[in-house]
Amino acid sequence: MFRLLYLVALAFIGAFLLRAFAFERIVIVSGSMEPTLPVGTKVMVNKLAYLFHPPQRGDIVMFPSPVKRKGLVKRIVAVAGDSVRIVRKEIILNGQPLTEPYVQHTRPNELLKGDDLDLGRVPPGFVVLMGDNRDESGDSRDWVGNVTGVPVPFVPVKSIEGKMVVDK
Repeated sequence: MFRLLYLVALAFIGAFLLRAFAFERIVIVSGSMEPTLPVGTKVMVNKLAYLFHPPQRGDIVMFPSPVKRKGLVKRIVAVAGDSVRIVRKEIILNGQPLTEPYVQHTRPNELLKGDDLDLGRVPPGFVVLMGDNRDESGDSRDWVGNVTGVPVPFVPVKSIEGKMVVDK
């Protein structure tokens, strides 16, 4: 009996450690990453993905919101050193239009907040994050600090909790 309790306790501890430090399963609850990740999509968060290399442009990551107490899932569109401008909904990265076949604009003829913006150069240790469903996503284009009222377009790399692995 003691052996069984010991094995069950080890299993619980192992599962807790795996979830806390290696992999976590989540469900997408908003449409900000559509069409790539529709509402209800189950994904695994690989928390070990950035142990040996930094996040890269195009990665879909989980991180805490810089303005609210909740977790978010967005795509990295710019990394440290990149110069970022948005001109009529199109990202201009280092002077060149960024090819983004995964992006969806639900209101293509409407100019929204953040659709014409110069974010400048991304500082070291930071990234720019945006949802694939650009017209419906709260992201680097429009985050503002609750206390300061200052725009918060850059997210610290150290706050990224993991990279998405989509279940099929």
